[in-house]
Amino acid sequence: MITVGLVDDQELMREGLALIIDAQPDMRVVGQASDGADAVRLARVVHPDVILMDVRMPRMTGVDATRRIVADQPAAKVLVLTMFDLDEYVYDALRAGASGFLLKDAPRGAVVHAIRAVVAGDILLAPEVTRRLVERYAGPPTGKVRAPEALRSVTDREREVLFGVVRGCTNAEIAHALTIGEATVKTHVAHLLTKLGLRDRLQLVIFAYETGLVTPGAAPVRPA
Repeated sequence: MITVGLVDDQELMREGLALIIDAQPDMRVVGQASDGADAVRLARVVHPDVILMDVRMPRMTGVDATRRIVADQPAAKVLVLTMFDLDEYVYDALRAGASGFLLKDAPRGAVVHAIRAVVAGDILLAPEVTRRLVERYAGPPTGKVRAPEALRSVTDREREVLFGVVRGCTNAEIAHALTIGEATVKTHVAHLLTKLGLRDRLQLVIFAYETGLVTPGAAPVRPA
């Protein structure tokens, strides 16, 4: 059973999400909070598998709450709720440790899919949306880039898988393109996360942009 916590300062939003989630045979809402401070307490007491987190709330923002929750519970899965174009700190939420983001006007099927994707450790949105977010907010390399050292132990095949992740491909699509098994792709992704010290696939994408492996609007390029 996937347990879910709901955090939003709009009660109607929380109740609507609860109806969708509780209607699923494998999901259950185990707690609700109306601001970031209460979200931190909810996470500590209930430990839900996934927390749906609003960004703009009184007392404490969703970004600050996400940062505290992940610092306290590194394995926590936070799914940020956003209007996308209105929330300019979504990227900060991802850097704070969020596992992904969900548009507030998403259809109910997308909500359910997003929760399952976060639990599975997958990217949970359409590739073009993920790229749009990262390209908009990821800056150029800062000079403190750890790419050369961190990538030294990454194999050529793992780099090919990394570029597939950056393009927004699913494991199945990467497997088909590289003519390998889907289980093998999952293994390569796991190795990449371990070698680069990252949490999930979204952070792999962010890493690629921030270290210069990819630049906004351009295809991934192999490092020399």
